[in-house]
Amino acid sequence: MTYEAKFWDRMAPGYFKRPIGDEDAYQRKLAMTREHLTCDTRLLELGCGTGGTAIAHAPFVKSVHATDVSPKMLEIARQQAHDAGVSITFEQMDTAGFEAPSGSYDAILALSHLHLLEDWRSAISKAHGLLSPGGVFVTSTGCMGDTMAWFRFVAPIGKALRLLPLIQIFTSDTLRQAMTDAGFKIVEDWQPEKSQAIFIIAQR
Repeated sequence: MTYEAKFWDRMAPGYFKRPIGDEDAYQRKLAMTREHLTCDTRLLELGCGTGGTAIAHAPFVKSVHATDVSPKMLEIARQQAHDAGVSITFEQMDTAGFEAPSGSYDAILALSHLHLLEDWRSAISKAHGLLSPGGVFVTSTGCMGDTMAWFRFVAPIGKALRLLPLIQIFTSDTLRQAMTDAGFKIVEDWQPEKSQAIFIIAQR
């Protein structure tokens, strides 16, 4: 098992119990996303964690495939989906290793996820390839380069001490440029507060 899987396994119980930091912003993100979903949407979530967002969207789409690197996160997610009475395919898989035919999905979510990836730009390009024409890529990404650029010196130490996962430090402008470089058109761009994550919906 990789370091990242072990780290998130250890965090899973506390992560699940921790309240959403800004419930109003979260509900707005759900609503904005649903404007781009239909009953025929094939939805993929990369880095689904304990499954809350996948479960919230499941009644509004045709199918949901949700992946995460952590077995314990997925154990909680499967139980929550069962309790909610929704059908979701959960798969233990890191984003770098995920493969599917081109055009397999109509919407892809990567929420609080891109900044935790070794090669987050490749993940954006991969999402573009997995989407059907006109499909959307939905991200909520902590861009610490905007307000905490100094953390780029702390993050490697935290990981070496096994206190932090991999954390990439980049700006919101860098994220937007990576989206457009991958071939996406940004159709929604919202940030609740300057210190909070950037929420982007980009269309293939």
